[in-house]
Amino acid sequence: MLPRLKIDTHYYDDAIRRAAEAFGAEPLFGFRFDLDRDNVPCAGYGYANAEKVCVCRGEDVFTAETARMDDIEYVQYIGCAAIEYTFDGERYELCRSDMKNAVALQNTVKRLRSLREGKDIGHISENEDETACPVCGTPYRAGSKICPNCADRKKLLTRLLPVAKPHAVPLLISLVLYFAGVGLSIYNGMINRTLVDDYLHTDTPKQEGFWWVIAVMVGVALFSALLPMVRGIIFAKVGNRITVKLRRDVYEKVQAMSLSGISRRTAGEIITRVTSDTDVMREFLVSILPDVLRISLTFIGISIAMFIINWKLTLMILVPVPLIILMFYFLRGFMNSIYHRQWHAEEAVNSLLHDVFSGIRVVKVFGTEKYENERFDKAARRVRDISKKNEVTWNKIMPFAEFLLGIGEYAILFFVGSAIIAGTSSLGELTQFLTYVGLIYGPLRQAAFLPRRFARAMTSAAKVFELIDEEPDVANGENAVDREITGNIHFEKVYFGYNNYEDVLKNITLDINKGEMAGIVGRSGVGKSTMINLVMRLYDVRSGSITVDGVDLRDYDQHCLRSQIGVVLQETYLFRGTIYSNIAYARPGCTSDDVIRAAKLANAHEFIMRLPDAYNTLVGERGQTLSGGERQRIAIARAILRDPKILILDEATASLDTKTEKLIQDALEKLISGRTTIAIAHRLSTLRNATKLVVLEKGEIEETGTHEELILNKKRYYKLVMAQRQMSKLKK
Repeated sequence: MLPRLKIDTHYYDDAIRRAAEAFGAEPLFGFRFDLDRDNVPCAGYGYANAEKVCVCRGEDVFTAETARMDDIEYVQYIGCAAIEYTFDGERYELCRSDMKNAVALQNTVKRLRSLREGKDIGHISENEDETACPVCGTPYRAGSKICPNCADRKKLLTRLLPVAKPHAVPLLISLVLYFAGVGLSIYNGMINRTLVDDYLHTDTPKQEGFWWVIAVMVGVALFSALLPMVRGIIFAKVGNRITVKLRRDVYEKVQAMSLSGISRRTAGEIITRVTSDTDVMREFLVSILPDVLRISLTFIGISIAMFIINWKLTLMILVPVPLIILMFYFLRGFMNSIYHRQWHAEEAVNSLLHDVFSGIRVVKVFGTEKYENERFDKAARRVRDISKKNEVTWNKIMPFAEFLLGIGEYAILFFVGSAIIAGTSSLGELTQFLTYVGLIYGPLRQAAFLPRRFARAMTSAAKVFELIDEEPDVANGENAVDREITGNIHFEKVYFGYNNYEDVLKNITLDINKGEMAGIVGRSGVGKSTMINLVMRLYDVRSGSITVDGVDLRDYDQHCLRSQIGVVLQETYLFRGTIYSNIAYARPGCTSDDVIRAAKLANAHEFIMRLPDAYNTLVGERGQTLSGGERQRIAIARAILRDPKILILDEATASLDTKTEKLIQDALEKLISGRTTIAIAHRLSTLRNATKLVVLEKGEIEETGTHEELILNKKRYYKLVMAQRQMSKLKK
């Protein structure tokens, strides 16, 4: 059975069908390409597994044995790329594509190499490699697989409406008020006609009842003003509640997402989805939809009243309306596209601002203020240019629509005016018709702006729902274990990679028992931080298992597991707030004595007390008002306060001077007593007292033992220690 690969375009249907028929087995993945060997565009598709590769290019279908394909390479030319391989000493080209499918070809090469090496890469969905919409070719933004042109609008609407369901009662009241408003509008036209024909434009003007007519008109005007006010208050309350609910849902989803899902998106993009996109969705529910309802009710109600008075004239007045509706119907795709570009331009500005303000110290140190100003100006000009282009386009369309809408008014003036001259109609009838035409054409003029607002709302909704629908890579099982742990960790033949065809860790088998301190040693990039990420279950292993107290990590409740792990990461992060709140963050509800004790153990109490406000000192964003060593000690205090069963130290003393490092090491020795500790350090002297050292090389365990044992072995660890000693001598 073929895996379910997401195929949304008819252009590749034939190639996919031919490739599947020729393959005749269960593929592990599929890949798309769109050029033949002569760079002529074509619809090409291929399937592959460990036994064979099959590609369909137009009428040609080619099959090769995976095991006999040597030197598989991704080759990039000018404006295109190809997959090449060697077969029986001869060089061949498997497929070729423009740069739109370059990522897919690169990943295909890696997967084919992994299959030749006998690795199990599992089934891979095609949309994992897609960088552009397969239907219209619109490039996807990083971290997104949503095409603004091809998104299902009906599906988005059906998902948006339930958001307003909890507020059905106030919205129903608003609906009743809309009906009342339409009724008052119709009645107002009748009053105007009565006023003109019976009291103003008559051969025998009469005083009796005149003031009552004026009083009724004032009353209608007053109620017509009060109804929108009441509706506005209702929508303001409902809108704010909807905004809070949407933002909470999106924020909670971001918190629940796996680390890989978050890292695929920029911080600016996530902030945009939590704030401005949810606000646009609120506007859709409490402004755009009510506007559609108001316009529809007004149009229907007034049209019925006009048909009753003079159906022939009404038909003539309404002739331009279908033309305008058709015009905006055919423009909807174009409007979606241009406002999607504007959304991404605005999101790019948000990302730029977040990066610069977060790294303002780096900007100052390198003196790149001018460069950052130019970057911001460029991004802001792009928003300006796109917005200007969108507005210019809109303003080219609107005058023509306004002209079409005006035709109905001219028709009334001509035909009713002619009837008045001929004596077959009255001035009051003209007044009534003009009032009704204003009531119809006024909302229609507003409706002309609805496609633009609707397009923007659908773009934002697509972005938000894509985030909400994303399945986390790391999730709790149905019967997740929630219990206290002791800290016995066991790695059993663990393989892991950030994708299915490249392993960062290979065949890791290791025991770290309760109370042991295991030091992870190795060159940069060998997988040390990846190991601790797996222990914290920020990622799940690809094969093999990691158990804590005999229970697989994947069976634990994530909160239960991480609440019993204390971490000091290589990159120390402090939240904006006081020193006290940053330390207490590890254990909400702790006492001040607990915080001070943890600070003393981390050798942070003395420097904190020297600060102007002691523990109430504000550290500034990311703790920039403190030195690197001070930030590190606060992070260590935070981990100590947690009182964890498992302690993870990732370069925990990297930012400390020699004297402070000695004090911290003494504190850590007390802290690790009875706890399982995993420590990573490039400064190997800090791991001399570890009960076990694990040396990694190329993602595999090369040797294990104590410091003395590994020195005697004179292998990788010995060479690393000697190299560091030599560097220390050179520095002296």
